[in-house]
Amino acid sequence: MFQIQCVSEITLLAITAYDTYNMITDLQIAQTANLKPIEEIAEQLGLGRDDIDNYGSPYIAKVRLRSLDRLKDRPNAKYIDISAITPTPLGEGKSTTLIGLGQAMKHLGKRSVITLRQPSQGPTFGIKGGAAGGGYAQVVPMETFNLNLTGDIHAVTAANNLLAAMVDNRLLRGNPLNINPHSITWKRVVDTNDRALRKIIVGLGGRMEGGIPRETGFDITVASEVMAILALTTSLQDMRKRFGRIVVGLTHDKTPVTAEEIGAAGAMTVLMRDAIRPTIMQTLENTPALVHAGPFANVAHGNSSILADLIGVKTADYLMTESGFGADIGAEKFFNIKCRYSGLKPNACVIVATIRALKSHSGKYKIVAGKPLPPEMLENNVADVEAGAANLRKQIENVKLHGVVPVVAINAFVSDHPEEIEAVKRIAIESGALGAAVSTHWADGGKGAIELAEMVIEAAEQPTEFRFLYDLDQPIKAKIETISTKIYGAKGVSYEPFADQQIANYEANGFGNLPICMAKTHLSLSHDPTLKGAPTGFTLPVREVRASVGAGFIYPICGDMRTMPALPEHPAAERVDIDENGNVVGLF
Repeated sequence: MFQIQCVSEITLLAITAYDTYNMITDLQIAQTANLKPIEEIAEQLGLGRDDIDNYGSPYIAKVRLRSLDRLKDRPNAKYIDISAITPTPLGEGKSTTLIGLGQAMKHLGKRSVITLRQPSQGPTFGIKGGAAGGGYAQVVPMETFNLNLTGDIHAVTAANNLLAAMVDNRLLRGNPLNINPHSITWKRVVDTNDRALRKIIVGLGGRMEGGIPRETGFDITVASEVMAILALTTSLQDMRKRFGRIVVGLTHDKTPVTAEEIGAAGAMTVLMRDAIRPTIMQTLENTPALVHAGPFANVAHGNSSILADLIGVKTADYLMTESGFGADIGAEKFFNIKCRYSGLKPNACVIVATIRALKSHSGKYKIVAGKPLPPEMLENNVADVEAGAANLRKQIENVKLHGVVPVVAINAFVSDHPEEIEAVKRIAIESGALGAAVSTHWADGGKGAIELAEMVIEAAEQPTEFRFLYDLDQPIKAKIETISTKIYGAKGVSYEPFADQQIANYEANGFGNLPICMAKTHLSLSHDPTLKGAPTGFTLPVREVRASVGAGFIYPICGDMRTMPALPEHPAAERVDIDENGNVVGLF
């Protein structure tokens, strides 16, 4: 069995907890953390008292955007993205790796800051869990981080739904903009997994009670274009302009109708005035963390905000950020959407892998969230690792397609075996990664990620030729097909007639020069979650194509992907409660 070094008795207990879902919980670890006042954390970034505003806690603050002007002449930090192989339903520890790596840099005498997304109530109360990290690599206070935080996601909900209400009000009040009700694409949102809201009828009860009846639905808040704008904006005035450009539908003459014409953009901006400011927090080892925005990567662009990165890149030696799910999803969107709009160029990319996920990609095992792993999966079996390594090879290739140096982080479990670890290291180097490092950050915090940090530092010094995957002046279909064939391994793309019509309308209305934000399953390189490894020869089906003009991307929806997730049979919400002392219990 692979032996983790320098592990205390309590840490070993925690590791066991990770593998067996009991004993010491992430929440219990977080509740014993030695937190520093947020002013001290801000000082590590060169931010003074005038740069932040405390937000309901001595350990949480909002950063004032005017600090950007004061920081602008500082040199840029090395910019590192944290991605992964295609994950299992359990996730492979990408957030914990980000946090552990940020902590490890301090052990090496480097100034570091991490940027990450705010957790949505969807996974928090669903099945996957939040995004605060785990074990001894967490952002704290953990309960606050996972539950509402500074209310940014609720502000997104409010701004989104205000626009929806004003669209329906225009229809009711004589429809002066000549909106075709059947063309309206703007949906309401809620930050809860709720399949019953996917398709609904609004406006029932007659004109006095409900307005104009029409079919619509809800998306989860983090899939909202308002959330995408929050993540991609660069200033309050830029946000105001982006809100104004949101297209809610078409007139009967097929002319786009915008939020500006509806009259909602100004009020939406007011609702988002505080949400636009990144939140500063800390890790268990007091590394600064900038938390901002929360778009999912399978249904949105899956990265924290540009504003957080623009601040972070001026305040440390190393800025590390996280992109959702595998490199085919979050990292691809990081490179081609986020970096395109921010102007920042990454110096390296970490690809997180676990032995269990590689074995899963062999196709021999089925992993179900909430249930123990198959016992045979925990046996020493290099052949299974090698059989599933096609996914790792492809994700390394996907990073290198953008001219970025990849490093593989092996997120270690006590069930891993030395021969399996060595196989991953060999495969990583053979596939073009700088190397692979074992990381025990979950169990050991920052010191467990020192080897990985040293390799990341080396990678960040390598010459890079960062490049985008496609040119914006290519037709929409050409860009979709480039992503599908080069990143996913598809042989081609098929379009539903409705998607064809949408693409033609967008190009006719001048939206064809936007980047592409694919919505597809995160459980496979393909559109089919049952296809493991690195499938080829499949045709990617595009069912629908939306235009998020304000955010600045075209949004194809592939296969059975839904923008409103569903709850499992036993959601995590069933276990969350308050004890007799008012403390949160049952949260991870």
